[in-house]
Amino acid sequence: MKILDRYIIKNFLGTFIFMTSLLALIVVVIDLSQKVNKIQDNGSTIWEALTSFYPFFLVWIINTFLAIGVFISAIYFTSRLTNNTEIVAMTSGGMSFFRLTRPYLIVAIGIGLASFLVNHYFLPQANVYKNEYMYTYLQRSSDEFEYFKGRPISSQITPNEYIFVNNYNRRTKNGNGFLFQKFNGLKLVYAMRANSLIWNEEDSIYQLNNYYERFVRENKPDSLIEGNQVNLKLKFSPDELLPEGYVAETMNSFDLIKFIEREKFKGSASINVYQNELYQRTSLPFSSIILTLLALSLSSTKRRGGIGINLAIGVGIAFIYLFGNESSKVLAEVGNISPLLATWLSNIVFGLLTIILYFKRAYQ
Repeated sequence: MKILDRYIIKNFLGTFIFMTSLLALIVVVIDLSQKVNKIQDNGSTIWEALTSFYPFFLVWIINTFLAIGVFISAIYFTSRLTNNTEIVAMTSGGMSFFRLTRPYLIVAIGIGLASFLVNHYFLPQANVYKNEYMYTYLQRSSDEFEYFKGRPISSQITPNEYIFVNNYNRRTKNGNGFLFQKFNGLKLVYAMRANSLIWNEEDSIYQLNNYYERFVRENKPDSLIEGNQVNLKLKFSPDELLPEGYVAETMNSFDLIKFIEREKFKGSASINVYQNELYQRTSLPFSSIILTLLALSLSSTKRRGGIGINLAIGVGIAFIYLFGNESSKVLAEVGNISPLLATWLSNIVFGLLTIILYFKRAYQ
């Protein structure tokens, strides 16, 4: 690696780390100042929030906006090179624009690979701790009511087994109107009803009260068994049968793929939400490469206004990118476009724009 490559890599990466750290510090200070009263009112402390919530919150927010951070850093660093006529000196000395791109690509690919690993393997675990603290101490009362209110369960848990609950409460872990059915093809072969249930999380069993079992037998009367209490072991907990959108972000990608297949089988209405989460774990890291090349193409030409105008253009493009990315995800969630297209649409659009601007700049 030549001295020039090391110079660009060192300064580009240093600019990225400085800007990311500064923005992270600002985000924590602003967020903490807004939540300090709720933290203390709900029985936690500032120190507990700083050690049990914000480290994992920062992993989430930095990774989410990583590509934008790379983009702004690349624009700022390249604009400085341009204003100091360093790029002019490089190209005048015989260096092509393609050769100048190499150290930028090395940094962008390195950051993208790191983000890829974090997205698929480490961020889900960070989200577990982040969500645990958030739903304990920082949840809005309206969100808390929505999450804990009683809900019906209606789910196919295996090809031949179905479970229904009239009303299940996550907070008390109680439910009423339980029905479990097993079929052989289209024929019912077994059913269990119970007036109420209690989910025993420690032993992972359903405790059923005032139950009766029905065994359907060919050419014989059905066999009925009644009782006051019985324990039933099933593959899924009530929370798994009533998953929320945020559940997907707490699973590594291997578990998430299995979870999506299971939810497809059950006919879940939230499949697109889960697929959005899975696909963006790859699309977001890839966008750091696209936006780095776009930043280099935009800011490597000297223009009136210097760094200021380049940063203004960069912030505007970053806003358009974020808005387009979030809008397409919303369209995917309501079923207007596929989740795969939604998560890659911004990369496709900005990738085409980058190709045009990059080659236009290269052959100036």
